[in-house]
Amino acid sequence: MPVPVILDCDPGHDDAFNILLAAAHPAVELLAITTVAGNQTVEKTTLNARRVCSAAGIRGVPIAAGRDRPLHGPRRVAENIHGGSGLDGPGFGEGEPDVPQDPRDALTLIRDTLLAHPSPVTLVPTGPLTNVAAFLLAHPGLAARIERIVLMGGSTGRGNTTPAAEFNILCDPEAADIVLGSGLPVTMFGLDVTHQARATPEVVARIAALGTPLSRLCVELLTYFASTYREVYGLDAPPLHDPLTVAHLIDPSLVRLVRAAVRVELRGTYTRGATVVDLDGVTGLPAETEVGVELDADGFWDLIVEAVRVLGG
Repeated sequence: MPVPVILDCDPGHDDAFNILLAAAHPAVELLAITTVAGNQTVEKTTLNARRVCSAAGIRGVPIAAGRDRPLHGPRRVAENIHGGSGLDGPGFGEGEPDVPQDPRDALTLIRDTLLAHPSPVTLVPTGPLTNVAAFLLAHPGLAARIERIVLMGGSTGRGNTTPAAEFNILCDPEAADIVLGSGLPVTMFGLDVTHQARATPEVVARIAALGTPLSRLCVELLTYFASTYREVYGLDAPPLHDPLTVAHLIDPSLVRLVRAAVRVELRGTYTRGATVVDLDGVTGLPAETEVGVELDADGFWDLIVEAVRVLGG
């Protein structure tokens, strides 16, 4: 049976590929997409989700806009990485995408989807955790309808937005603290493992060789993404962070997981938003979170290329 999934995202170049993977693979039943402010404002991330679905022919999956700012503190965006639109690079044109925005807000769509599905649903957040935390606060009685939470965010080591903090967690540390402390099963894919998913020139060439309009759009996405990662971080090939979440659901053998206690730093002057991951068990805290540590990169890219091939016709 396919895994029923709600994607909560902030597209974002890597989020775009996660949407493609979730829609293309028969092991996943993509029930809904919700958006949140993160890589860009929620208005832009929602438009980008609709653009990706339109370009890939993904129909019948409702897309609803969520929170436009964190639970506490100011909003931040990643324009230096994802550009002014949040999905710079491809020429989407000026017209409206043909996939509509659902009139419900994200929390209502999540609620309706959980109640309508016959079995518990997996939440896959790949942006700031504001929507998921707000949902858990608003609907605590529906936690039993959530099978697990598989998220991209955090790190077992250094950050990418501050020396200590990864972008998604830093955008809303309080939300991350609520999700990680919710008591629900959580699997976390942080920077240390997502940086093993580098979109090398060889990978881009594989996608380009498909020769479809969708593959050309994907090459444009990765080319822009590579340019900003080269400029900001000095990396020759950008890491495709977010699709590790869905890839894990499709093939759990792709990522080696360990169990660890994970806490979010909320007050540190230099460490706010850091995920403190106790890999060695030195704190004595219960090891409640699954943490990705090692990726089969070749197997991961095989899934991505196949998703682009399937959706590109």
